[in-house]
Parts: sequence; C-alpha cells; structure tokens
Amino acid sequence: MKRAAGFLLHYLRARRGPRWADRAAFERWREARILRHIARVRREAPFYRELWTGIADSDWRIFPQIDKSVMMTNFDRLNTAGVSKAEAFAVAEAAEHSRDFKPALRGITVGLSSGTSGNRGLFLVSPEEQAAWAGTMLGKLLPVSLLGRCKIAFFLRANSNLYESVGGRRLSFGFYDLLDPLERHTGRLRAERPDLIAAPPSMLRALAGELLAGRLDIRPRRIISVAEVLDPLDRPVIERAFGQAVHQVYQCTEGFLGCTCAHGTLHLNEDIVYIEKEYVPGKPGTFVPIVTDFSRRTQPIVRYRLNDLLVERAGPCPCGSPFTAIERIEGRCDDIFYASPLRQGAGPVAVYPDFVTRAIIGASSEIEQYRAVQTAPDRWTIELDVRCEARPAVETRIRQAIGALCARLGAAAPTLAFAPYAPLSGGRKLRRVERRHTP
Repeated sequence: MKRAAGFLLHYLRARRGPRWADRAAFERWREARILRHIARVRREAPFYRELWTGIADSDWRIFPQIDKSVMMTNFDRLNTAGVSKAEAFAVAEAAEHSRDFKPALRGITVGLSSGTSGNRGLFLVSPEEQAAWAGTMLGKLLPVSLLGRCKIAFFLRANSNLYESVGGRRLSFGFYDLLDPLERHTGRLRAERPDLIAAPPSMLRALAGELLAGRLDIRPRRIISVAEVLDPLDRPVIERAFGQAVHQVYQCTEGFLGCTCAHGTLHLNEDIVYIEKEYVPGKPGTFVPIVTDFSRRTQPIVRYRLNDLLVERAGPCPCGSPFTAIERIEGRCDDIFYASPLRQGAGPVAVYPDFVTRAIIGASSEIEQYRAVQTAPDRWTIELDVRCEARPAVETRIRQAIGALCARLGAAAPTLAFAPYAPLSGGRKLRRVERRHTP
C-alpha cells in the first residue's frame, strides 16, 4: 500500500510539471530538500560520514567529489542497505547469464551498468525508490494518463525489477532483449503493437530501416531514445520513419537525470537531482555534470562527477520549465580525441566528439552510418556505410573536412584509415566517436 501511494504521488507530481513561480522559489525548495538529505546520508552511510568530516552540511558544495572508481572501491560502506559488493555482483552477474532479472537481494533490486568505459558499476534500489522512479518516469513520459491503456516496449541490454515496476493492469511492459536478433524483435512488435518504444538510438535506427523498407508496420504514439547519444545523423531518419519527434531520457547508474518536454527539449530533472556544471575551457556552454541525487537513500549519490559532456541550450524553452534546458548530450570525456599541436611546445589539442561528428556528416549527404575511432595519437579509423560508387569521393571530402578542422584548432591532421561500417553485436552501446588510446 505504501509503495502504491508513493508511486501515485510521484506520478502526479511529475505529470503536473514544475509548480514553482520562478527559479528562485524552486531553488529555495530544493536547497531545503538537499540539506535534509545530506543530514540523513551522514547518519546512515559510514563512507560519506568519514569523507565529510569537519565540513558542515550547509557547505555541502565543497564536499570532496567522487566518481565510479571511488564508489565501487567503497561500495560496502557507501550503501545504506548493508549489501556487500561481492554479493551484489554475484546476484547481478547470475541474472546476466540466466537472463532472469527478477531475483532481488533482501528486497533490494540489484543491477549492473553497461560499463561502456570498461568499468562496470552496480546500482541498488529499494522498493520505495523503485516506486518513486516508476511514478516519476511515467508521469514525465507516458503519452496517456494512468486511466488509459498503454503498451510499453523497453529495448534493454538487461532487464530489471526497476523496469518491471512500471507494469500494471492498464500498463503492459515488454522487455525486448538487445541480445536477441532484429527479426525476433520485429515479429514481436507486429504482434504486440506497443504504444511507446524506448530503445537505444542504434536500435531505433534499425527499426526505422525496417519501417522505411516496408518490412514493419507499427505506429507507436511515442518514441524515446535511451542509453546512447542520439546522433544528428540518426535523428532525422528515425523521425521520418516513425512520423514523430524522438524524445530522450538521460539516465544512468547515477540517476534519472533528464528527459524531454512536450516541445522535445531535454531538461535536467532538477526536482530530484542537483547538477553542478564543470564548464569545459574553450567550449562555451559545454559542461561536465557533477550529480547529487537527493531522492535516493539506498545508494547515495553526492557530488558524483560523471564522464559526460552536456551542451546548454542558448535560449529558454517555450514550455516555460525552470529546469535547465540541454541542447544536446555530446558524448563522453573519454571520447575526446587528442591531436598533436602545430605550435612547438604546446600540449595535445582536444578535438571534441561533436567536432568529429559534424566534420564527417557535413562532408557528404551520402553517408548512411559512420563510426570514428582514434587508435593512436596520429591515426583515426573512419567506418562508413556509403554506396560503393560514392565512397572515393566521400572519403576525399572527409579528409578535407578533418584537415580543415584540425587546421582551425591548431592541430596536425591525423592519418585516416577508412573501413566499411560494421554494426555492433552483443548488446554493446554504440559510440559514434570513440577514443581507444590513452593520450
């Protein structure tokens, strides 16, 4: 009963939208919530209590930052449920291998992050937090009210009790395993005809291809991009195929960080998370988020530095929300390319993921798919899906575009190797721009 009430409360709050007269009123409300949360975390989590020794709760913005490596090293003393890292990994990995994601650990949902950087993380969610997440998620994203019926298709690498919690009498939830072949997905979609599809953009792009080729005929009411960066090459293809705007969810192990409004603008969920902005030098409006989630107690996230690059929207969103509007999620700090400087004695030159993306897709409209990988300081591999007869001209234009980009940045142009585009398998996240060497 308590969980149901929590779900309904968070659903109604999210459905109603921001309820503050202005940004100042919202920030006063949020600060009070954060201070209560900080006091509770200090009492319940030994790791944070020791980390914050000598610093007052009111000075929480100067608490030491943590990241994934710190969280995983101190997992046993950071979580408040008494769950050890060893037992959590055992439950999560057993679920990964069996593909049965229902088992929980003493009532706590356990999950693994996808580990894009090679460092997999654990997340713990209590039943109360699960209900709050489901209510908030559905309140913000459901295309109908709870009184209507809605079939939801989630395309995920791994299922979780967290996602199963969105099911009910009027809501049917379907887990589509990203490890399954595309043919199985399309057959199931034809049979189930979901109203809402949430999937990584690489899967949405594959489904768009089936729609455009006439091999799939479904008309969901909402399409939501999750888990991967929505690339400017993929968005128009997906929107044309489905006949609607693509919405986005910005979520990771560290929380439900953002989602799009009715106007399609991505807003940070600042009613449940506080995000400090570590601005990137020389790239106006671009920042690395430092997250404090003041809605989670089981695995507290306080001043957690993510590895993402976010770009602020220059103007206000027409929806009128006081929450920060994001122009795009650019990629990961780990995927910033570094080139040799032209000026003697200067350090490596940062080439940001969106610079690489725009140089490639701006070179030719013939490009259907691409991936850029930096394999050495002076070598990039560019994978392309392009018509055979157009490839030589496209490769020449890409060389010119990347050469011009590097000259503008004061960097030496890399040696480019071109290869056919190879779709990823095994449920791996697609990274259109990826650095595979340590500068």
